[in-house]
Amino acid sequence: MTVLSKEQVLSAFKNRKSCRHYDAARKISAEDFQFILELGRLSPSSVGSEPWQFVVVQNPEIRQAIKLFSWGMADALDTASHLVVFLAKKNARFDSPFMLESLKRRGVTEPDAVEKSLARYQAFQADDIKILDDSRALFDWCCRQTYIALANMMTGAAMAGIDSCPVEGFNYADMERVLSGQFGLFDAAEWAVSVAATFGYRVQEIVTKARRPLEETVIWA
Repeated sequence: MTVLSKEQVLSAFKNRKSCRHYDAARKISAEDFQFILELGRLSPSSVGSEPWQFVVVQNPEIRQAIKLFSWGMADALDTASHLVVFLAKKNARFDSPFMLESLKRRGVTEPDAVEKSLARYQAFQADDIKILDDSRALFDWCCRQTYIALANMMTGAAMAGIDSCPVEGFNYADMERVLSGQFGLFDAAEWAVSVAATFGYRVQEIVTKARRPLEETVIWA
């Protein structure tokens, strides 16, 4: 494995800025975007659940439909090379078929091992994080996992010289109505929208980001 220097990594982080104005003439290659998607797929998640799907919206008709209620990316929808809408799993209870499938995917198939894992997950959801009996809390837990994938995709893109912007500035009910109801891209009984991100190449230099100093951010104990 090739190890990047700290300077190389920090340079990519410092150069990564939320891009709201893209160069419409420059498109991300299929190979490069597969790389970005792979970073999302390989991302970690709580108890290995992977409670996400990535909807890549390239269809101009769909982009125009969601533009009406996407104030946080209205301009970018016309110029961004790629748009990803992140979905989070609904009702990811410890004993749901979805969670059982995640165990199987990780090689946990022996009855005793499955039983122990489910008992651990039940205690985690019921006692530790207290989300088991609240469907919204369960969904929010899955949404938090999608942000891990989002961050990895954006950081990896920056290291490859590709710009991006995370987006929450849209009407969530309308986004689900268009993507699920109008275009049938996902089952709204099983999935819901968590967040979105645009990707492409900046058309102009972006103002240097402002961040709190480290001493105001970190608590040592």
